[in-house]
Amino acid sequence: MRTQSDKADAAAADAHPRIDPATVVGWGVDADPDNDPTWPMRDRSQDDGPGMNWARPPVQDTDVEILQSVEHRRRPAAVGTSTPPAGLSGSVRRQAFRLSESQWGHWLLLILADRINTVEGLFQDIRRGRMPNPLVEMGVVPQSRSREAAAGTVALFAIGVMAGVLLLRRRR
Repeated sequence: MRTQSDKADAAAADAHPRIDPATVVGWGVDADPDNDPTWPMRDRSQDDGPGMNWARPPVQDTDVEILQSVEHRRRPAAVGTSTPPAGLSGSVRRQAFRLSESQWGHWLLLILADRINTVEGLFQDIRRGRMPNPLVEMGVVPQSRSREAAAGTVALFAIGVMAGVLLLRRRR
């Protein structure tokens, strides 16, 4: 006598028929260890072949601070030097790189540093005399309508400054 769970299993098997591996092109392509395309990257624990069989390129000379993961002993040959860590976001990044990449704190601190860097960038733009236009920069408003968007940004910025001044006066 079939139970209710047996009937459910049979219905599930009918809904999802088994695939015959012989009919699938490429199925088991790496089953033959002599024809394994992932060797030697897959398992180095029983390495019987050569390791790195190429000369390591020279490491790039840098004159800026490069943050490096605690998991790696040496830097890669080429690193990015266009935006070294600076300001509050840089110090948050330095704290993140003291943690292992396997810890949530590492990644959460890097996300926080990105958000802080965004605000720092807005202040840098204002200090340089350039009015930021986040609506165009984020793609909300097309470039063709950037004049209107810039005017809107200036208006919003002015309203924010006036609201801040009014709140400060009201507290006093």
